[in-house]
Amino acid sequence: MPYVDLHLHSHYSDGQSSPTELIRMAAENDLAAVAICDHDNVDATDEAIAAADRAGIEILTGVELSTVFGQFQDLHLLGYGFDHHHPHLRQALREFQDFRATRNRRIMENINRLLLEEGRKPLDFATIRNRTRGALGRPHVAGELVRLGYVKDMGEAFSRYLHPCNEPKRFLPTPEAISLVLEAGGVPVLAHPYLITKSRGLLDELCQNLVPEGLEGLEAYSSSSTQEETAQLITLARRHGLIVTGGSDFHNLESGLMIGTGWGNLRVPYQCLKDLRRQLAQKKESRVH
Repeated sequence: MPYVDLHLHSHYSDGQSSPTELIRMAAENDLAAVAICDHDNVDATDEAIAAADRAGIEILTGVELSTVFGQFQDLHLLGYGFDHHHPHLRQALREFQDFRATRNRRIMENINRLLLEEGRKPLDFATIRNRTRGALGRPHVAGELVRLGYVKDMGEAFSRYLHPCNEPKRFLPTPEAISLVLEAGGVPVLAHPYLITKSRGLLDELCQNLVPEGLEGLEAYSSSSTQEETAQLITLARRHGLIVTGGSDFHNLESGLMIGTGWGNLRVPYQCLKDLRRQLAQKKESRVH
């Protein structure tokens, strides 16, 4: 039975690999299909589509949007199968990227103030920018702190500098994010539900609230869920008439989490892709009629 991985990250957000490298790794792991779901951007899409075509791997357009809903301050929404050239979507994502660039500069300014207080040489934004492929993010700043010997590893970089010097992120209200994906012809899916809350009651309530807003899927297969939790999420999805999707949430090899298998026991069935394609075909048919 073929398997898929519908949640990968490239260096265009906070991953380390290029879209072409991700497709190569997917092929080496015998995956039938993938989706690159970078945070708040679709810059990897055209390269990924071309690489997947050469490798003979199926691919869906994907994105992961940072949203807020009620008590949930960082709820991630996945979008699949949308038109990645859709004007409204591109405009919204451009605004996110502009905000992120400004936020990253403010974070670095905060870190540099702390470094100067410690009698250390400040970080140089241009140097980090030149070392970075794709979108510059906090992991790249952390990596520079490691490279300069200010900390021993990424974990210390975050605990000692990145977390204390953080600046607020920007979030879309979840219903707006859902509408954005729907407007571009895609399928909105709730990402890694058990990272949102471990409460099944709260997840059930969340689905009750978001299905009327247009939510169409639940990421039941995830590196952050046990097999028992995956079964629970599949039951929850069926109860609310949602399709089931899944992916490893792969960012880099250093983490130990792998494409296609997550921490070693993840297998996302091809049926997830079939269900997404069926949902997309129904949307296309309804637009025609």
